[in-house]
Amino acid sequence: MSSPYATHPEARENVFDFLQGYDVLGAFWTTVKLTVFSAVGSLVWGTLLAAMRVSPVPLMRGFGTAYVNIVRNIPLTVIIIFTSLGLADIFGVTLGASDFKVQGFRLAVLGLSAYTAAFVCEAIRSGINTVPVGQAEAARAIGLNFSQTLRLIVLPQAFRAVIGPLANVLIALTKNTTVAAAISVAEAAALMKTMIENEAQTLSIGAVFAFGFVVLTLPTGLLLGRLAKRLAVKR
Repeated sequence: MSSPYATHPEARENVFDFLQGYDVLGAFWTTVKLTVFSAVGSLVWGTLLAAMRVSPVPLMRGFGTAYVNIVRNIPLTVIIIFTSLGLADIFGVTLGASDFKVQGFRLAVLGLSAYTAAFVCEAIRSGINTVPVGQAEAARAIGLNFSQTLRLIVLPQAFRAVIGPLANVLIALTKNTTVAAAISVAEAAALMKTMIENEAQTLSIGAVFAFGFVVLTLPTGLLLGRLAKRLAVKR
């Protein structure tokens, strides 16, 4: 199978020689974009789910709990393929994209966001549980409703408490973007597969892409780890 990143697919003797025939940086840039857009989507949706899980409304609590328990136990590959074969092919959901590549990218972001939001929700909910109950009671005593208490009092402290766990979710999301290759999104894993099929240096190719993911994930973990220590709520 050919790849849009492959310009010189013939085998070469030196790993650095044949890397020049592929847009490796472009593939990793697609991975970065998948990560960023999916991270934003999952953070927004995960925060809403966390609010539902602690809501006083039974229906909202039930929906949030059911969503998290169901989605977390479905393999990500199944979700990604469903967004392509189910939403796009059967129900005609294209997310406003006419180009196949753009459509695949957007559907991959949708699937990654829906899946990762379940883990973001649980991380934020654990942060909410660290906020003393007395603060919520004091907020209600001065006339704040549930949404105001959550938005102004609870969530700001909860986010500061879960920067570390959210960093782990972000790192996992970065690695999970490789699943998007299942619906032909031309990210790093898709290019690696093409290069392995076309070239003879499997170990070298694997090492290059492994190093690329380390470069993406290691600084993220170190930076957010330091940020978590700096912004931690002192109890």
